[in-house]
This record gives sequence, C-alpha cells and structure tokens, in this order.
Amino acid sequence: MLGRIAFSLALTATTLFGTMAAAGDRAPLQIFVSKDKQSLVVYDGDQVVTTSKVSTGKRGHTTPSGIFSIIEKKKMHHSNLYDDAPMPFMQRITWSGVALHESRHVPNYPASHGCVRMPRAFAIELFGMTKRGFHVVISDREIAPRAVVGANLFMPRFPKPEGELLSDAQLRPTVIGDKAVEVAMTETLPKIGAEAVAEMPKPEPAVKILISRATERQKMADAQAMLARLGYYDGPIDGAIGTRSRDAIKAYQEIHGQKPTGVMDEAFLVSIHKVMNRKPLTGWLSVRRNFKPIFGVAVDIADPQVALGTHFFTANRVNPAQNRAEWFVATLDNHIPAKTMKRLGITVPADATAPDAAEAAFKRVAIPAEIRARLETMLGAGSSLTITDTGTESETGQGTDFITITKALPKTEG
Repeated sequence: MLGRIAFSLALTATTLFGTMAAAGDRAPLQIFVSKDKQSLVVYDGDQVVTTSKVSTGKRGHTTPSGIFSIIEKKKMHHSNLYDDAPMPFMQRITWSGVALHESRHVPNYPASHGCVRMPRAFAIELFGMTKRGFHVVISDREIAPRAVVGANLFMPRFPKPEGELLSDAQLRPTVIGDKAVEVAMTETLPKIGAEAVAEMPKPEPAVKILISRATERQKMADAQAMLARLGYYDGPIDGAIGTRSRDAIKAYQEIHGQKPTGVMDEAFLVSIHKVMNRKPLTGWLSVRRNFKPIFGVAVDIADPQVALGTHFFTANRVNPAQNRAEWFVATLDNHIPAKTMKRLGITVPADATAPDAAEAAFKRVAIPAEIRARLETMLGAGSSLTITDTGTESETGQGTDFITITKALPKTEG
C-alpha cells in the first residue's frame, strides 16, 4: 500500500517538474545585426534559426551599435522624422527613432537613415517570430553568442515559502525520474483515494540585469547616506548635487582638514570612506522587468583600474525545478575615450577578443549573497545580464529595457 502511495507521489512530482522543464524550454530568440556584413541572424541560444541581408544607416545617419530590445511593434508605421515615410512591420528598439522594418530598397551596403532595413518576406517572417522584450544586438563586426561553462552565473530557484512551511517535517527518500532525492512529508500519509494538489509558482516575465560602474549620481547618493550617518546631512538620499549636499560636504571638509570646496572630489571620498570603514563605491547592479526599474544595489568590482568590457549574457531553458539554466554570451567592441577612462579611473583597456573575457569580467564582480539569491528567484526564460563600463544612460528610460550604446574601435593604419 505504501509503495503504491509513494509511486503516486513520485509520478505527480515527475509530471509537475516535467511541466516546468517544458515551460522553461520556450526561450525568446536573439537577433544579431552585423554592420560590417550587412546581415541579420536570429539565434536560439547559439543555434542559427534564420538569416537575412539588411541595410543599416549610411554615412551621417549611422545605425547605433549596442544592446537593445524590441520596445514596440506595429504592422504599419509612418516615420515621424522623414516625411511620413512608410515603415511596414516596424519593430522599434529606441524611442529616439531606430527600428527594424521592411523596405523595398535593401542593397548590400548601408543605405538607411539609421534604421535596419529588411526585405519584405523576411520582415514579415521576423515580425511573427518576436515579441516585445526580445533582444537585438547590433555590432560593428560580426559576432555570435556562445555557450558559457563554469562561470558560476545565476541559476534559477523557487522562492522559499513564507513561514518555511514543513520546516520541521521529516525528510524521507523517494524517486523522481531516475534520481533519488529527499522530499519533505508530514507525519500523516494521505488517505487512499485522496488527490494531492501541488501548486507550482507561475513563471515570471524575464528579468533584465545590468552591472556597470557606479555613476557620479550613485556616488553622490552614497556620499549623502554616509554624511547623514555622520550628522552632516539631513536631506533626501537622491544623488542630486544641491545646496544642502554642498554645505554638508563643506562642513565635513572643514572638520577633517580639507579645503572646504563643497565638491565631491577624490580626497573627500577617500577620507569619508576611511572614516566609515567602507570600500569606495565602484559598481552598481540594476534590475528591470516589464520595461520598468525594480531595484538597484551597490556591488564591488575587483581591480577597478582594468576595464570590464561590454558583455551580453542571456539565459535559455530556465528550469527552477532543476535549478538549471543554459547561459550564452556575446562580447561587443566598445571603445572608451581617454577622457572617459581617466574619469572612471581606468588605466587598462578591455580586450574583446581575449578568451573567456566575459566570464573573467563576471568573476570580478562581488554580488552580495542575499542579492544573488533574490535574483535567482526572479529568473525567467529570456532573462539577460549586461556587463559594461559605460554607455547605458542616454537611451535607457521609461518604457525600455537596459539599452547599452557601444562605440567602434578606432581604425588603425596599415
């Protein structure tokens, strides 16, 4: 009798876990546009689904390179910038006017005013394959996603139930599939003929994660919080450089033997971090879902003088029941001008062609354990992680995912 009950429970668990696995397998596709090849490739993980020629922006109207997502779709759209020009099967990737769309003129060279033109048949096909939130990567040279192995990336998990249900229950062995596991059970077995119903968490929309260097505003907010702890500041922790913030910095500088400029300079930051026994703010992790910000938190970047580079990770076949996901990554060229490097404290530029550059960048980021655990309960199919030094502020905003604009490497002579 007990064996029959155990078999029934195992079968129920197998069915539920299998359902979750099937749901996790339906991952969004990724679109890669190469400006040097004038081509578009659709990927499922690292597998090519379909390809097409395209036409990107001509001289003076260059299509921006970087990491985008589809933020709007319309079967028929007319340009607000260029004489109401028709843009059939439009898939917008920025609110400033860049989109993928059908065109009758798609030569094998850049010819558009900044959009990505596609032949009609392919534009219709692609329109039917995508949804809002699907990622679009536009690169100066041809790149492709590759599988990530051994980088200790986020792995999906179910959130712990409130109150830790069954926390005192005895663990008893059973079998799910061909793997022996321990399942928490109550002391009283279910009555014969009773049906046990397990409610599995519903899949959440894809979460988008950005790891970047801390901005000046984030550093100011961090300084405001420290000044408030020390009793110098009583204003909002918002990163805004207003009169109260400057007065607080001045007061701190006077007490600590610095010139009272009211400016958040290097000497001030070194001093206040030493007083607070804290490391300087180097990195920031931000999270978005459904085109809206969810939360942000400070992270520590090891060897901050070395550029991180720009790397785009996507999660495929996300299965929290098995604590498993397949991650893929592509690394983009992203030139940082000398003036920006000096401002960010970077002395060693990134090498986008270095083996495992993306994995090495992720390993340099120290993420608090509680934040990692929270993120792992939020992962869904199509979730992504972008790591970059700069280029995330100009286009990211209301109604977008994280948009990272990259700059082409300077051309070398010879």
